[in-house]
Amino acid sequence: MTQDHPSHEDQGYEALVEQIVVSRRPASAAETAAANRGWWDGTSDDYQAEHGEFLRDVGFVWCPEGTDEADVHLLGDVRGKRILEIGCGAGQCGRWLIAQGAHVAGVDLSARQLQHSRRIDEATAVRLPALVANAERLPFADSSFDLACSAFGAIPFVADSAAVMREAWRVLRPGGRFVFSVTHPLRWAFPDDPGPNGLVADRSYFDRTPYVEVDEAGRAVYVEHHRTMADRIGEIVGAGLRLDAMVEPEWPDGHEREWGQWSPLRGRFIPGTAIFLCSRPEG
Repeated sequence: MTQDHPSHEDQGYEALVEQIVVSRRPASAAETAAANRGWWDGTSDDYQAEHGEFLRDVGFVWCPEGTDEADVHLLGDVRGKRILEIGCGAGQCGRWLIAQGAHVAGVDLSARQLQHSRRIDEATAVRLPALVANAERLPFADSSFDLACSAFGAIPFVADSAAVMREAWRVLRPGGRFVFSVTHPLRWAFPDDPGPNGLVADRSYFDRTPYVEVDEAGRAVYVEHHRTMADRIGEIVGAGLRLDAMVEPEWPDGHEREWGQWSPLRGRFIPGTAIFLCSRPEG
């Protein structure tokens, strides 16, 4: 799982650039891909050091709320299935699927994230085949997979998430399923603050202007593109997929771990994650 929130200073972002400026402005697909590839390559060491224990080397955690595929079975029976993990990061989810008897391939924008995946492959002897690729243009033939999944991978970090939906439809066989988790769209209206300030909306939920962090030279070093709930559903349906269900994980009792903007305080009042369960219809 690769995930974060728009304010990254607590995850070693200063090590990547000495000074960043936050702005709201348009960002092209090429600018978005270059910025986010560089960001993940530059911060994946800190990310894995901070979150690796929570994610587990062989584990499928959907979100900071701790929703575990071993408990919720959103993908159904995976044994023997051909599965693509989109935005696999260090491969924790894909490795868990392999341990359940699935045949899995992973893709990620960041070469450094995949280096961590290879490191964990060697440590666990559970090896995930993975390659560097942009989720807007998946390097697989039509109808190659029974299932596709993404746990905060790729979709928040591309300019054209509708293209990811179309690609998921293309690489799935008819009847195949696509399940993905992203930051809940409602969170866009609130500050990225795990404390009380994060409970007061300070911007329009309908403002879709991208969030862009730029360096001293004005170059984008991190980009996220907001989608409302209606936008997300529209992209799913527009790609030819069927939306079968949506899950909004509640913050579990006894879970005290903060992850960026996610916290027990905020989790008790507003959703932090949305998980979409989709399928490619037969015929």
